Amino acid sequence: MKKLTKIVAAASFAVATLFASNVVKAQSRTAANDWRLGIGVEAGVPTGNAHDGSNFALGGTARLQYGAAQNVALTLTSGFYNFFGKEIGNTNFKTESLGVIPVKAGIKAYTTGGFYFSGEVGAGFETKSRYLNGDKDTKLILSPGVGYSWSNVDLGVRYENFSGQSNNYGMVAARLAYGFKL
Repeated sequence: MKKLTKIVAAASFAVATLFASNVVKAQSRTAANDWRLGIGVEAGVPTGNAHDGSNFALGGTARLQYGAAQNVALTLTSGFYNFFGKEIGNTNFKTESLGVIPVKAGIKAYTTGGFYFSGEVGAGFETKSRYLNGDKDTKLILSPGVGYSWSNVDLGVRYENFSGQSNNYGMVAARLAYGFKL
C-alpha cells in the first residue's frame, strides 16, 4: 500500500510539474458569468478507516461550474464513489464494498495558465447500512485540491475527508474530466 501511495504521489507531482512549466500553452481560465459542465472519472486510494476495508475507490462525477469573477469559479459536484472491498489477510473473507453519493459546493481559484486551487464542502450519503436497524450514515465532506484545466479537459488531485458518526475516513483522489460551455 505504501508503494502504491508513493507511485500516485510521484505521478501527481510529475503531471503538476509538466503543466506548471508551460509545456502546455493552452489556457482555460474561467471568465466571469461563464457556465460549464464537466463529466469526470475519479480514482482514489482510501485512507483512515476506509483503508481497513478497501484498497481502491473508483467513481464518476458531474460538476457544474459558474465563473463568479475573472479566474474564480463556484462549483457544484455530485456523482458516485465506490470503495471496493478487499480480502483480509490470508483468509477468504472479503469486506463489502461501500458506495458514497457526494453532494459538494466549492470554489476554484485560478493562478497562472490553467493551474488552480480548489476547495469543496458538502455531504456524502453512504448507500449501504452497517447497522442492524438499517440506518445509513451521512458524512461531512471537506476536500482541498489542486489541478490544471485546458481546452475541454480538467485534471485535478485532492484529499477528500469524510467525517461523522465516529467513523472518519478519506481518500487521495484524482479526477479526469471533459467539460464544455453551457
